[in-house]
Amino acid sequence: MPITRKQKETILEKLQDIIKRVPSAVFVNFHGLTVRDAMEIRKELKANDVGYTVAKKTLIKKALTSSKAKGDIPALDGEVAIAYPQSADAVDTTAPARNIYTFQKKFEGHLGILGGIFDGEFLNRERMLEIATIPSQTVLRGMFANVINSPIQRLVIALGAIAEKK
Repeated sequence: MPITRKQKETILEKLQDIIKRVPSAVFVNFHGLTVRDAMEIRKELKANDVGYTVAKKTLIKKALTSSKAKGDIPALDGEVAIAYPQSADAVDTTAPARNIYTFQKKFEGHLGILGGIFDGEFLNRERMLEIATIPSQTVLRGMFANVINSPIQRLVIALGAIAEKK
């Protein structure tokens, strides 16, 4: 059953609202996913506070052209969805890209990043993949704590070795 004009307007308004209010969004190509896989993706994304919306490419393109993002809209090939932070004031703006990247590895050939919006700018696939490989904020904090702790730990080991010799 085709989508009515009123339904298209509602979907377009939702997409425009999403694109206006979120700091980042990832355009996802999904093809050949089973319903079980799609439900698994949605469930995991929701648990990580990431929204996932599927819409027609024409409606997504209309919403993107009305956005204030700079640059060229990446090519939206195949079936397209948008992954985005659920809240507009999300702390981790890389979460959508990172989560989709994880699923891209899991469902190789059926799911892929096409591009996205980050910091008010359209980014191509390669740039979004770079963002997707950035560790989460908690992992970065742990790495930072390890960097700070490392010299102190080495000093303690050296002092312990000196104490054993004497």
